[in-house]
Formats: sequence, C-alpha cells, structure tokens
Amino acid sequence: MKKSLFLLLFIYTITFSAQNNTTYWQQHVKYKMDVDFNVKTFQYKGTQKLEYTNNSPDELEHVFYHLFYNAFQPGSEMDARLQSVPDPDERMVTNIGTKINPKYESRISKLNPNEIGYLNVLSLKENGETVKYVAEGTVLKVNLNKTLKPGETVIFDMVFEGQLPVHIRRAGRNNEDNVAISMAQWYPKIAEYDFEGWHANPYIAREFHGVWGDFDVTITIDKNYTIGGTGYLQNPQEVGHGYEDSSKKLEIKKGNTLTWHFIAPNVHDFSWAADPNYTHDILKTQFGTELHFLYKNDEKYKKAWKEVQPYVEKALNYFNENIGEYPYKQYSVIQAGDGGMEYAMCTFITGGETLGSIRGLIYHEFAHSWFQHVLATNESKHSWMDEGFTTYISTLASNKIMKGIEDVPNENSYKGYFYAVKNELDEPLTTHADKFNTNAAFSIGSYTKGSMFLSQLNYIIGEKNLKETIKKYFSDFKFKHPTPNDFKRVAEKVSGIQLEWYLNEWIETNHTIDYAIANVDANKITLARVGQMPMPIDLEIIYFDGTKEKFYIPLRMMLGEKPTNDTILKDWAWAYTTYSFSVSKEIKSVKIDPLGLMADINTSNNLFEK
Repeated sequence: MKKSLFLLLFIYTITFSAQNNTTYWQQHVKYKMDVDFNVKTFQYKGTQKLEYTNNSPDELEHVFYHLFYNAFQPGSEMDARLQSVPDPDERMVTNIGTKINPKYESRISKLNPNEIGYLNVLSLKENGETVKYVAEGTVLKVNLNKTLKPGETVIFDMVFEGQLPVHIRRAGRNNEDNVAISMAQWYPKIAEYDFEGWHANPYIAREFHGVWGDFDVTITIDKNYTIGGTGYLQNPQEVGHGYEDSSKKLEIKKGNTLTWHFIAPNVHDFSWAADPNYTHDILKTQFGTELHFLYKNDEKYKKAWKEVQPYVEKALNYFNENIGEYPYKQYSVIQAGDGGMEYAMCTFITGGETLGSIRGLIYHEFAHSWFQHVLATNESKHSWMDEGFTTYISTLASNKIMKGIEDVPNENSYKGYFYAVKNELDEPLTTHADKFNTNAAFSIGSYTKGSMFLSQLNYIIGEKNLKETIKKYFSDFKFKHPTPNDFKRVAEKVSGIQLEWYLNEWIETNHTIDYAIANVDANKITLARVGQMPMPIDLEIIYFDGTKEKFYIPLRMMLGEKPTNDTILKDWAWAYTTYSFSVSKEIKSVKIDPLGLMADINTSNNLFEK
C-alpha cells in the first residue's frame, strides 16, 4: 500500500511539474525614474526605483541590467565590431578609402571624453540594503543578497548618471537634422528573463528585448525644450509646448527649467527626444488615438511634415483593420534619431524635406507598434519576426493607401534575397542578430526574407487563412513575447495545415527552392524538385485548343490543403524528387507558380512552351 501510494504521489508530482513548466509566464516591472538633464553638457543624473516581480518558476540569485550607452566608447565591443565586420553601417564609420577599395574607420574610436556615451550606476539597494554589482561593458551584473523566489517581488533603488554621446546610432546629440537630444536606450534597463534564461546580451548595434511593465518618469530640462516620446504627459498645463488644453489656464513656472511627468502603462521600453525648436501638431483620429508630430520649425521641413499627417491616420486605420486595434491612446512621430527606429508609443524619424522621403518610412516604423511593441518578440534572436512582418504589412498598407491595390508583395520584392543567395550571403534566420557575418546578410534576412516568410505562407495556406492568422496571432499574443513556434501554431490552427517543415526549412536552414518542368510528352508532365526545400506546387496549363486549367499539388507533409478552386492532384511526398501526371488534352504550355509567390531561385526552368 505504501509502495502504491508513493508511486501515485511520484506520478502526480511529475505530472504537476510538467504542466507547470508548460504554463506561460513572463516577468513584470514597474519603473519610477526622476531625471535631471543638462542641455549644455548633455549629462544627466537620475534615480530609479524598480519593482521587479519574479513570475518564473525559478529561483533567481542574480539579475542583470543593460547599460547601453557604454557602447559608445573607444575600445567597446561595438567599436571592435565596427572594425571587424566587412560592411559596417555607414552611419557609424568614416570611409577613409575609395569606393572601389573602401577602408573604414570607426567613428566611436575617435570620440573624446566629452563626446562619449556612458551609464554609471552610483549606488544600488535591494529592499533597502546595499547590494553588490559589477559593470562589464554594457551589462551590469547584480548578485542578490537574498534569493528571489517564484512569485516574490523585490525593490531596487538606484542612483545613476549618464552622458548622451555624439549621435552615431539611434541615440545621441545633435543629429544630422540638428535635433538636440535623442534619448533612446538611455537608462539602466533590467534584462529579460524568460523560459530560455537571461538575455543579458552586450549591446553591439542591433535591437532589443525588454520586460513588460509600467513606467512613471519625470524629466527636468531647460524650459525652452519641447519633449516628445513614450507615454502620456501628466502635467500639460505646467509645461505647455503644445500639450496644454487651450481652454485651461497655463500654469507659468518660475526658473530656467521645467519638469515633465510621463506615465506609460504596459510597455517594454521608454524613449524621448527634445529640442528647443520643435513644432508640435496633434491630429485626433476617428479611432480616438491622438497622433502627435514633433519636427523642426524649419521651412524645409514644414510642408512635408504637414502633408504626411493624414497618411499616418490612414495607416492607423489599415493596421487596426488588418492586424488588431492599436491599444494606446497616443502615438508620436518625432524628428530625431537616425533613419527610422521604433519605440514604445513613438518612432524617431530623420529627414522630411519631401513627403515621399518620410511617408513610407513612417508606415514601416508605425507598423512596428504592432509587430514589436505589442507583439514583443525577442528582436535579437528573431529579428525576422518584427522586421519581416513589419515590412510585409507596411508594404500592403502602402499599396492600398497609395495605389488602391490589395497586392501581396511578389517576386519583385525578392531581388535582395536572390542577390544574397547568388553571392553566398544568405544565412539561417536563427542566427543571432549580432552574429551575422555581414550587415547585408542581417538586413536581407531580417527584412526581405522575413517578409517573404509571410508572402510564401500566403501561397501555402491561402490568402484568407493568412489574414485570419495575422489577426488571431495579434489577439492571442498581444502584450506577450511570442516565438516563431507560437506564430506557426496559430497558422496551423487557422488553416488545418501542418507547417513545421516550412518553419524549419525557411528559418532554420539556408536551403533554397528550385522546381523545374523536367519533361512534357504530349499530355504527360513530369516535374522535378531540384532545390533542397520542398513546397506545394501551383501549376497553370494552356492547351492547344486555347483553354486554360490550373492545378494544385499539395505537399504530403502539409497533411492538408489550402482552399482553392484549382484542380487538386495527388500530394507530392518530399522524398521523391520527381512527380508525374497526365491530362486529357494536348499541352501548349506549362508554368510553375504563375503568381510568383514562391522564392524559386531559378525561374528559367519553370516554363515550358511549344
């Protein structure tokens, strides 16, 4: 009896443990920060109270913070990477060679002490008691005084100081548009801990992964500066600068500084920009979302920044309808940073001398508010999920808004991928964003190949199923940290098609697609799989009598079929390199993948004509 009871308890324990380990969880934070920024020295001091809740099933003996600005120092890992990668980001280097024989010099390596960036932690307490910590480059390791058990919350009180670097990448002072302050990655940020463990990666140049939480931030700065960024301003009547309600009296404060108070609920980052010469416009949309635009009060920018505003509202409408409703009451487009970079509830954009120079860029960055700042994938590990999905949906939005067409990005969008394959630059998308051999491989993989993942999924499961998948993915995983498998499982549930093979081939390998028409003999057709990657096949046949017929050959591994009006043939098992079938009439021409959605690297063998 005792033996049986012990066995029963053992089985129960194992079962409960297994169930517990498969339950989704994520950590949670509450930041309260007070910052005093000196606009003359670009230095700032701050306090941070961080409430960190351990929702994991693990006991934590240490935590990690990111100190991003330490990357902008001579000899840093970011500096070293710029000097070793064959094609560094041109914004971050100086070309000291020729166009034919380029040689690059890292801009970081030449920074003077008053130009570098830094984040220094001056003191740190755990639940009121001093705790030991050590900074290693852009990462701070904290050895906890007391193990943080599952379900427990700890309070960290920190005093820190920082210096905003000369603008080299994303954040910095006096960017190319002469915006004074671009504050991204500016505070000590707790690293993410999830089912894979800690993500305390050094800052090399790529993107980010953060803990969901709430931010309460006050910023004291020169009274002539206007601030825009993450969160809702809590004291508009005190600061003015276009935020105040004109029906209420502005509370004029004495002194040379103003203190701005922002609240940002349920975000995983906080960024802001400031300039003494910002124009601030607000557009109230039909969805109730306020669109804020902050840009330089300069004649060369005014026209385009005014013209782009209704197009941003149209983009909001498109994304709300085709992904899911934007969950915040505000979004800000801010002239700051370099190029374009998405942040919580805002984006930094440079330029704007013409409408065309910023409209498409804003579409892309705005789409990131769904594919990254609501669906918070780990950008460092799965950059193709945020950049690729954003590229896909922003391209559709642009096609619809600008051209009035609902067109799936086709083979014309695939040129970058074909270039990468031809020049042996293609790398598996499971490669960490910092670890691609070249910047070209990262960019082509993340943006183009990531977008093609959805274009080809349209081909595999059908357009209606893909649209439903995107909406359900948003509904199921908003305010979470979805993984590639999460998206795959949503697509499988919506379509009834098995997709493990597709995720593996397109993301985890650099196998290529190449199908060919091997032979046509009277009314018999033989196809061949030349490339390593299998796919279902859409086929169009034109007969000599002038009639046309379309066929669909499912891939056996799919264990299902996409909705189609085409003639469905017997499935094609991956292990067989050829496939034959016959038709009842004499064939004039045969074409594989007539819509061009398959990333076939050699389309010259896709067409047969008599």
